[in-house]
Amino acid sequence: MSTVIKNRITSIDFLRGTIMIIMALDHVRDYLFSGSFLYDPLDLTKTSGIVFFTRWITHFCAPIFMLLAGTSAYLIGRKKTKKELSVFLIKRGLWLIFLELVVVNFGWNFNITFPMLFFITIWALGISMIILAAFIHLPQKLILGICIVIIAGHNLFDNVHVAGNSLPAFGWSLIHDQQFFTWHQEIFLVGYPIVPLMAIMPLGYCLGSWYAADYDARKRQRNLLLLGSFAIALFIILRYTNLYGDPVKWSVQKDAFFTFLSFIKVNKYPPSLLYVLLTLGGAFLFLSFTEKLKGSVVKVVSVYGRVPMFYYLIHIYVIHLVAIIASALTPGQNWKIWFLTKPIWFTTDLKGYGFSLPVAYLVWIGIVAALYPLCKRYDAYKQANKAKWWLSYL
Repeated sequence: MSTVIKNRITSIDFLRGTIMIIMALDHVRDYLFSGSFLYDPLDLTKTSGIVFFTRWITHFCAPIFMLLAGTSAYLIGRKKTKKELSVFLIKRGLWLIFLELVVVNFGWNFNITFPMLFFITIWALGISMIILAAFIHLPQKLILGICIVIIAGHNLFDNVHVAGNSLPAFGWSLIHDQQFFTWHQEIFLVGYPIVPLMAIMPLGYCLGSWYAADYDARKRQRNLLLLGSFAIALFIILRYTNLYGDPVKWSVQKDAFFTFLSFIKVNKYPPSLLYVLLTLGGAFLFLSFTEKLKGSVVKVVSVYGRVPMFYYLIHIYVIHLVAIIASALTPGQNWKIWFLTKPIWFTTDLKGYGFSLPVAYLVWIGIVAALYPLCKRYDAYKQANKAKWWLSYL
């Protein structure tokens, strides 16, 4: 059986904690690395290997977070009726959408006028929970089949686009096409279309049955290994052939290393079939290899995994505050730039701002370490006050 602390599955908390830590690296890079304001870190004509991987490794975060949210829903549902679980998922989904549009968006911009609204990770998580609330009433095999069809088939619509600022264009963007929109000088970014992310959470729900108390741990570990290996093998085959699964084909680059980068550079917005195979395949292998893993590293990292939403909300504000302080201490920079009407990524006034990548890494490590005591304390509070309903929403 997986190592369990206070009725939690340690391998799941360890994986979730790992991706939460990695996620913070991407956000620190966004705010502090000088190159973030000059070029796309995945642009093979401008990037370096370390900059590429600093961005690329964070590809694993969102889909794994979705997957594990579904697994957690299954485990929670073992103590509830289907109706009770549905109601919980709908309420929590609506709450997450509110958090995204208000709390998270203010954290990104620090502007009470909300000049830009991001529809990204947390909104997609909320929508997926509401969809899962309906899915759980279906037979598990049917859930699995529907999810596979959605994930495997959605790339057939890669060439379908609805142009303009119209409501139909916005609606299609929410479903399958990342875009920017403007409305009365407001900027809307649909960063995470819900397809195929909405199908990943129900997959995690199905995965949850492998973590039921009566499921053989050795069988689970073997199945995860086989599933992960199959996903990675299928990714390699489909990617190599360039036949299907990603809107951007890989190609030979200036050398073997950059050709490899082209091979693993899969589409994230929306997540392509190959993106899902690569990231979830990695997740299944991670869960298999860490099934019985113990030690101080597992113990520390798992703390972040037990309080993911608490950590997520706080880390955005902390990183943004650090960026303001860094701007104030940088000669020739005006810290007020971080409160302009337009979001930071839409201004040209940051010329010369930013730090080297090693500095960004040090800041990332410092912020993650600084948040550990808060996360640990909040985790202890949650464990000691499980009867308080509101704790399940944060």
